[in-house]
Amino acid sequence: MTTDPEPRRPAGTDSWDTSTAASEETPLLRSDTSSSQTARDVSPASQRPPGGDGAAEQPLGWKRTACIVLSMWALIFLQASNMSGISTTQSNIAADLDAYESAMWFTSAYMISVSSVAPLAGRLSMIFSPATMILLASNCFALGAAVTAVAPTFAVFILGRVLLGIGSGGIMTLCMILVIQLTSNKRRGLWIGLTNAGFTIGVSSGAVVFGALLPVLGWRLLFAAQAPLALFAGLAVSLSIPPFAANGSVKDKTTLQKLAGLDYAGAAALTTTIVLFLYGLSGTIQPVPILLSFVTLAVFLAVETRASDPVIPLSVLKSRGVLLSCFSQLGFMAARWTVLFYAPIFVLAVRGLSPAVSGSVLIPTNAGFGLGGLIVGALHIRHAGSFWLPALASLSLFSAALFVLAFVSNAAASAGVYVAVVFLNGLCTGAALNYTLAHLLHLSSPDVHFIVTGLLSTFRGFAGSFGTAIGGGVFTRTLRGALTEGFRRLDGGGELDKAREKLISVLIGSPAAVWKEGVLSAPERAVAVFGYERALEVLYKSAAAACVLVLVMQAGTGWTGPAEQEEDDEFGEALAEGDRTMEA
Repeated sequence: MTTDPEPRRPAGTDSWDTSTAASEETPLLRSDTSSSQTARDVSPASQRPPGGDGAAEQPLGWKRTACIVLSMWALIFLQASNMSGISTTQSNIAADLDAYESAMWFTSAYMISVSSVAPLAGRLSMIFSPATMILLASNCFALGAAVTAVAPTFAVFILGRVLLGIGSGGIMTLCMILVIQLTSNKRRGLWIGLTNAGFTIGVSSGAVVFGALLPVLGWRLLFAAQAPLALFAGLAVSLSIPPFAANGSVKDKTTLQKLAGLDYAGAAALTTTIVLFLYGLSGTIQPVPILLSFVTLAVFLAVETRASDPVIPLSVLKSRGVLLSCFSQLGFMAARWTVLFYAPIFVLAVRGLSPAVSGSVLIPTNAGFGLGGLIVGALHIRHAGSFWLPALASLSLFSAALFVLAFVSNAAASAGVYVAVVFLNGLCTGAALNYTLAHLLHLSSPDVHFIVTGLLSTFRGFAGSFGTAIGGGVFTRTLRGALTEGFRRLDGGGELDKAREKLISVLIGSPAAVWKEGVLSAPERAVAVFGYERALEVLYKSAAAACVLVLVMQAGTGWTGPAEQEEDDEFGEALAEGDRTMEA
């Protein structure tokens, strides 16, 4: 994490020579910048750290760098492990709180909160320093862990999960902001890859760690232990981040004045929109909250057009590249979640292996995920610029791996081939995430990078709900149809009786029942296995087909950044002026 020396200002002039700062080693953002500035119109005061001595532009030193990296990795692990870790503790929590029927909200409340706060964290980081924001996010996470640990009722437990989600959403966005803030263009891709690797390690090992510690600590102490870890890690990051100049529009304001200037109406409308939309996708799809979310979205857009300092600037809302990038990420990661959610089900229902072994199938795909991001970050993303073609190539390979997965998700396919395909799918995912983020930064002005990073995190958060809701609908309908047809043929072609209908419901809800002793006869098991094979085939083919739309949207982002567009406009204006002069 190194930066270049401060730009030189020639004697007797007010302009700044940015030739030194324009090298590959220059951080994309030296400090918080105003949303009204452009990429080429940044004041010297906003580029330099407080005091003008260039303190923040010097190498951080290995001690400070190690402290930031290790502490942020700890926060990333805590944030990501809470996504998957709840699966191994859910039964114990539901039993203690008598909340069997509402257990799905243990995960949904957390994921909705993560997605809702991500864009706000990016905007607030332009007003308050990242050091302050990471401290607030880690404190909120710690408070949520404490509330969850002592929760006497289901409602209090959900409150704790919401607080955990708010802190996690801030951590997720701020981690990327710190990468943008502190790293050079040459090394940024590598650090983004390391960040994504830390995230996938947390998701992959969260269930394992929670499951191993649950018998020793119990679920209450397991959550309570996260509070001091989050507090310590957040404080370490906050104290290690070098000082940066405040945003020019707020640097002379007090904290109360900064708070008074926030766009509360826009923030409330945006948060309500996200909560309603994800609530409608949680569990059974509910049309009313989804329709209401479009109403609140219209309110949000109306508020933002009139706000003096909007949550999301109009330049971002009107940017084709930014919006298409976000929607492309939504479809891409939703397709990825079909692999993460249904690969263990394949091993459980089709291969007939134990739950512990079925969960281990995520190890190769997540290993590929981390490796893909690291490889392209270290070897290719070593400069700021367009990555339009590599992003399309990696997304195409991801789609191809999904399509192949549809043909190897059956009992006849080799286990080695299946593991290789899911590994390649993860490898392409990690590469695509790195390329698309780097390209999004190219498409947007540096002054709004904090905001677009938070916006991208929000759409990636949507993907989990999309993947499990829409993909789950395709999978369940296909599975039910295949089981119904199979049992009809097995029974001679007549209507199914109530016992068969109940058995179908059991097989859909419990993949492990396919190979459970005494539940199915050999012919019935063959029907059940075929039903799962057919459902997985249709699911992955549908996801691969949806990725065609993802590719179209990603291609539509274009490869021209804001600075290039301005230069083209100025060149066109100069030509037009020249033509007018010649005519005169």
